[in-house]
Amino acid sequence: MSVPTPAVRPADPPAPRTTGAPSRTTLSAAVLVTGFVLLSLNTRVAFGQLGPLAPVAGFSTGAVTLLGLIPPLCMGLFAPLASVVRRRFGEERGLFGASVLLLAGAVVRMLGLPGLFVGTVLVSIATAVVNVLVPVFVRSRFQHRRVGVMMGVYALSMGAGSALVAALTVPVWQAGGHSWELAIGLAVIPAALAAAGIAPQLGHAHGRRPAGPGRGTGTGTGTGTGTGTGMGTGTGTGGGSGKRAQVAAGPGGRGLVWSLMAFFGFQTLLFYTTLAWLPAILVDAGVARTVAGGMQSLFILGVALGGFLLPVLAAARTDQRPHLVAVVLVCALGYAGLLAAPGAAPALWALVLGAGLGGGQAVAGVLYVKRGRDHEHVAALSAVAQTGGYLLAATGPVAASVLHTATGSWTVPLLALTGALALSLVASLRAGHDKR
Repeated sequence: MSVPTPAVRPADPPAPRTTGAPSRTTLSAAVLVTGFVLLSLNTRVAFGQLGPLAPVAGFSTGAVTLLGLIPPLCMGLFAPLASVVRRRFGEERGLFGASVLLLAGAVVRMLGLPGLFVGTVLVSIATAVVNVLVPVFVRSRFQHRRVGVMMGVYALSMGAGSALVAALTVPVWQAGGHSWELAIGLAVIPAALAAAGIAPQLGHAHGRRPAGPGRGTGTGTGTGTGTGTGMGTGTGTGGGSGKRAQVAAGPGGRGLVWSLMAFFGFQTLLFYTTLAWLPAILVDAGVARTVAGGMQSLFILGVALGGFLLPVLAAARTDQRPHLVAVVLVCALGYAGLLAAPGAAPALWALVLGAGLGGGQAVAGVLYVKRGRDHEHVAALSAVAQTGGYLLAATGPVAASVLHTATGSWTVPLLALTGALALSLVASLRAGHDKR
């Protein structure tokens, strides 16, 4: 006996589209990318202002040392906070909350020297959350093949925003009657734009329930759907509070975690030490104070360029070790220039060092995504590596200051930085590829 086939209702004709009108998906993707860029532009702005101001605003050596110590120290101490924020609120709410805190810190930094210290702490805590959540956000909201590009966009925007504000800091200080508070206030503008730009993504967060504390078993699941715009959505659940290190170790073992932590730590030590003391190194070499401040902007511009290029190249391959070697060689050239002839070509050394250190900072995000098996694992790798890495990095500006005071020159501090660079290469080799 045959079963009668039900009549098939013809499909409705597609609804007519208005010529030239963007689709809802395209508009959502544009809002997502715009918000991500505005967030990225703001992430390092506050940290790039001190270098240009220090030679002209009369900050003491102790103040410069402490202000150089606060960012990596706070980012190391508060990186684990990002995992708690993610589990309770999700990446979108976490990034928005961090942006609001960063805006508050930028305002507080204008309130005299005590405000500068307190505001820098607030900005650093907010940045710690952003640092950990961005690789997870990129993996969950963009197609896998676009991870390298988006991490490159993050680094490029981060460096470009910081370079622009750093370049404007001294002119604003001069135009404002030598008020460093007014110059520091420049950071409020990108901070406000970042909070406004990421706010539309709160609607995406409402569509899923973040895992609460203790939920899950330490495993993760992820789903992703791509659209014609390259946008994707994803979710991840799992993990329990207090087990980040075990989750991070995962199938790659603790060797992977230590390798990521050490590479990121040494690279970040080099970055923040150079960021804090590059103008002073150049001034001691006979470069004019205002020119030395401008070299800080060129350094950050190099950070932006290297930070964009390296993740794009590294994400396209399964083995990132050649890229890590390239980072070390470029940085070594910059430090060799500062040792041999700092005043001869300061712009060249600033750009080269910026490109190398910017690439080293940015490629770490690619390593988390490449070595992580799911969103939860990526978040754990990012949090654990940055906790230990930033705490290691916090010793850099202080150690450089102590060595400079003890020896009366920058030769020994620069040699020490070159040694840390060599250690970063040795430490990176396990993190640079999947263990077979």
